[in-house]
This record gives sequence, structure tokens and C-alpha cells, in this order.
Amino acid sequence: MTQPKFEVIAGQETTGSSTWAQLRASAEEAARSEPHLGSLMNATILSHLDLANALSFQIARKIGDAELAQMSVREVCAFAFWSDPSIVAAAEADLRAVAERDPAIRSLLQPFLYFKGFQALQASRVAHWLWTQGRETLAFHFQSRISELFQIDIHPGATLGKGLFFDHGTGIVIGETAVVGDEVSMLHGVTLGGTGAERGDRHPKIGKGVLLGAGAKVLGNIQIGDYAKVASGSVVLKPVPSGCTVAGVPARLVNCPTGAEPARTMDHTLADVVYDFSI
Repeated sequence: MTQPKFEVIAGQETTGSSTWAQLRASAEEAARSEPHLGSLMNATILSHLDLANALSFQIARKIGDAELAQMSVREVCAFAFWSDPSIVAAAEADLRAVAERDPAIRSLLQPFLYFKGFQALQASRVAHWLWTQGRETLAFHFQSRISELFQIDIHPGATLGKGLFFDHGTGIVIGETAVVGDEVSMLHGVTLGGTGAERGDRHPKIGKGVLLGAGAKVLGNIQIGDYAKVASGSVVLKPVPSGCTVAGVPARLVNCPTGAEPARTMDHTLADVVYDFSI
């Protein structure tokens, strides 16, 4: 299998993508309005053909170091994107998720260039691809650099869906056998961890559209159902039914149903009347 060159990644031409077009337009406007950042906009976005090439450059710019040069990181990312186009499709979905759920952003430039939650997530997707290819040492190197730079620790074995939003991101920890479904939102300090030193399948399985509040800890090989909500600061040790809210230490069911798509609405409030379902 021949590795593609940076600017000609087979199957990855996304110049027609509305997300890529929006990102380029924002970069062009930023270069005009803030000339001091013109070189940055050109290097990271405007000089590239598509999102795949820009993303490989951005990941390399961030995590390249003396041990693994930026050029080498970029080669790894380019090959990963060429081999598995779903990685770039997931990144595009992640960008749309940030735009939809974070009222603080002004354009797609903020997550792409500056939000460590988004950047750590994209680098982790490449680390996971390396893991699935049996390249565990390089995958762990990626994980280590991501953790050092962004304070987000995602084991390369973890399975991550698309359309994810890591708000703020600091302190997120995701274990080796964790599974995070599509369209999940989580805030800083979330842990998807184990409950001891056991090996094997030992981490949580997070369903589609789940909202995990700041500081939430979900521990053990348990299922968090689709569109559930875990309140900030909760410690979850038992499965959570789909569409329900849990809160507390240890977490208990407080509301069913939670409401439609909590990860999209980012609604962290609890019902005025809280019921203890004693899960």
C-alpha cells in the first residue's frame, strides 16, 4: 500500500464540504481583520486543499516534539486519514457539534485552532487507528503527548463515536475498553474508568446522545443508555436506563424521562421535584 502525499490524499477531497468552506471563510476573514495572524491562518488552513490535510498539519503542529518530529506526525495522520476516511468524517461531525452546542464560539476557527477538547479528540482518533493496526508503542506515544499538552487522557484502545463535544476538556479520562457513542457531550473532569485492577472489559459503555456533567465519574463495565444525563459531580456505579437522569454520590435515578437529546441542548439542570428511584 503506497502512502499518499500530504496534499493528495486519495478519497479525501472535501473542498465541497460546507464545513470546510465555512472554516476557510472564517480563516480568510481572520487574516483580513487581524494581519498578525495571517501567517497562522495560511499555514493551518488556507494553504490546504481540504479538511484532511489541514487537520493532519494541525495535529502535527501541536503534538510533534523532539522525539517524533512534526513531519513524521503528519505522515502518520495523512496515512490514517487515507486508510480510514471515517476519521475525517468524524472530525467534521465534531466541528459541527461544537458549533451547535457551544454558545461561546464565534466561528469554526475557535475549536479547530484553539479548543483543546477538539484537538485532543482528533489526535486521539489517530492514536486509536494506530492501536487497531497493532502499532501500540506509537499509539501510546500519541496518548502521552496528548495528555501532556491538553490534560486529557484517552487510552488509544477506547472507541469514540462521532459528533462528540468535549467542553473545556481539562481532566477528562477515558479508559482502554470504554465506548463512547455518537453525539455525546462531556465537560471537564469526566472520568470513564474502572473499579479496580481487574483486566479485560472493565470500562463504561456510553450510549448515543448522553450528557456527562462536569466532574462526573462513571466507573466499571456498565451501560449508560441513549440520551441519558449524568449530573455534575456524580459517581455512577450502576447502569443508567435510556432517557433518564442520575445524580449524587453514589448516583441515583432522579428523573425519567430526562427530555429529548440532552447532549444537544446541554441542559444541566435537574427537575424541580427530584425522585429517588433507588437504583
